[in-house]
Amino acid sequence: MIDNLEKKATIPEPLNIDYINTQSKIPYGCKPSHVFQAMQDFIEFLGFINRQLNSKKMGRLETLMMPANFSSIVGEFMSTALPKYCLSLAKNNYHNGHPDLVPKNMFQDDSVQYTNIGIEIKGSRYLKSWQGHNPEEVFLMVFVFDSNVQRDKILGILPKPFRFLMVIGAQLKKDDWQFAGRSAQSRRTITASVKESGYKKMMNNWIYSLPSLNQTDKVR
Repeated sequence: MIDNLEKKATIPEPLNIDYINTQSKIPYGCKPSHVFQAMQDFIEFLGFINRQLNSKKMGRLETLMMPANFSSIVGEFMSTALPKYCLSLAKNNYHNGHPDLVPKNMFQDDSVQYTNIGIEIKGSRYLKSWQGHNPEEVFLMVFVFDSNVQRDKILGILPKPFRFLMVIGAQLKKDDWQFAGRSAQSRRTITASVKESGYKKMMNNWIYSLPSLNQTDKVR
């Protein structure tokens, strides 16, 4: 039974074009349809990788990696895929540059260490309190997903396919963030989290969402 469920879980849940909010506003010429196409690329990529892994009796990519590393892959993939469809955006070629996407040809070689012009991309399993390293005045776009993680097998959680839950985005200000503290014993990197004010901005400009999510936080 588990082997059968594992094989089925290699195929991510299909996207539904009807779940796009065509009224959402994304700057720099990016459209909701561009986001949808980039998401579809990731679905096909992950399905291909996981089917190959399964054929070798290996676990799926999302169960082989640390959760934070897999979330980073989702975000990095979107940063690379979106400019394929939105030709007015380019991936920031500066190593660890901010933000991830910048207007094409605005900066030499589409490379800039830091600017508040562009779109920052993140992948996350969480429905709110999205994090960054610093409070930033930037358009933040978050791809929220659900998938198995490494510890699920130990906890007895059955295999399930990867699925996108929603995509939200908005122009945030520094006061839409707050620093997340840590104890004196913690070695966790200090981060900033999106506050309720930023959360409302992003949810009010949702780009893609499963109908089953709380509709009271979203407006069409």
